[in-house]
Amino acid sequence: MSVPDHPARARLLDRRRFLGESCTGLGAIATASLLCEAGLLAAPRTDERPCGPHHSPRAHRVLVVFCSGALSHVDTFDHKPELIRRHGSALPGAEGLVTFQGKQGAVTRSPWTFRPRGRSGKQVSDLLPHLAGLVDEMCFVHSLTTTTNTHGPGENVMSTGFVQDGFPSTGSWVGYGLGSLNRDLPTFVAIPDPRGVPQASVNNWSNGFLSAVHQGTPLGASRGIAHLARPDGISPDTDRATRAFARWLNRRHLDRHPGDAELEARLASYELAARMQLSVPDVLVLGSEPPHTLRLYGADSPNPIKASYARNCILARRLLERGVRFVQLFNGAYAMGEGVGNWDGHKLIAEQYPGHAEILDQPTAALLVDLRRRGLLEDTLVVFTTEFGRMPTFQAGASGRDHNPDGFTVWLAGAGVKAGHSHGATDEFGHRAVEDVCTVHDLHATILYLLGLDHERLTVNQNGLERRLTDVSGRVIEGILA
Repeated sequence: MSVPDHPARARLLDRRRFLGESCTGLGAIATASLLCEAGLLAAPRTDERPCGPHHSPRAHRVLVVFCSGALSHVDTFDHKPELIRRHGSALPGAEGLVTFQGKQGAVTRSPWTFRPRGRSGKQVSDLLPHLAGLVDEMCFVHSLTTTTNTHGPGENVMSTGFVQDGFPSTGSWVGYGLGSLNRDLPTFVAIPDPRGVPQASVNNWSNGFLSAVHQGTPLGASRGIAHLARPDGISPDTDRATRAFARWLNRRHLDRHPGDAELEARLASYELAARMQLSVPDVLVLGSEPPHTLRLYGADSPNPIKASYARNCILARRLLERGVRFVQLFNGAYAMGEGVGNWDGHKLIAEQYPGHAEILDQPTAALLVDLRRRGLLEDTLVVFTTEFGRMPTFQAGASGRDHNPDGFTVWLAGAGVKAGHSHGATDEFGHRAVEDVCTVHDLHATILYLLGLDHERLTVNQNGLERRLTDVSGRVIEGILA
């Protein structure tokens, strides 16, 4: 073999140098891999490709049922016999207490009777009889606290972890971390109440400073996505050819701007929208559901709002079984005013709550039953929440309860959590969390953990700060894990 005439070429073919540098290179690759796994080489992510799970997940999808307006824990799931014994007396240690709307009156028992339910004997009120019958599926957290007593900011905290606007919602973070399970449907879908949107509106499903591809897609059984259908006069063949040509042009444009994450995300959104022209109408058409399923959910109810919410619950199940990663289902809206179309029971709780319960109870319970029956609860985490709780007293001069951020109840069910279990506690009146006190950041850290994500490692660089869903706090609620 002739020796190359150029010294650089000779060095490339030097066997000792080749073997030595190969060993050094392999060692460097191995070291870098180990350091990366230990989180010691974690440079800020500049793109928004899914990082994948950090550990083995127990759940692959999430359903959040959000009762907008602050559902009262002491009238539903948090049984407090002391409210009965001390009915009409002053709340001890709260003399002169002023909360969100004003002064507080006397301690007031719930208008609804609590009874033991299921094998666990969990005490739940008669307000929600269908959900009460499923307590053996539920894992209650009775000691949740939040940082605000105002509805809009409270919804922000529960959905995004922050009081302020502009932060990504939990579903957006999950999509950012794990990506989609179905390339033809959005990763994150929000289903507003049939009566309208919650008080914080689109903040609840906002992508914040994450790219637009991670924004939740609002969808309802009675309201499809606007402008999704093919225009009249455009044939299917022409439509397909146009989309294929647009895709080719977009890809050429992307090739000229390599590494542009915003452009890549925008093109991905356009392509998903094109695929949704075929996938979304199939999901929204509930005519294939058998009559017994419609009856189970109450979709045949003469109450039009209940029937519409029931169809939203069926839609949530259809989205989950088709691989939508995160579904956020709302019960309650603010278009109708305080307490009229939501759970904000300041003035007339005994008169208003039964109407809200009729809408919520049967359809939501049926959704849980249907998920279990179809085997979806095995890898779906269900989270039932509200923005904060309510006081054990009635407001001075009113027949309702004021806002209470110092202790309230959420429950979870399905993949990864203990069934028929209660965690934490409020005091004897249901006023303040006193045992195993939890924050919303803790709840979010637990949701991410069950999906295989470490909340401290799921970050994005924003204006020089490493942002995360749980800010600088949060811990997994170990006591509720199965």
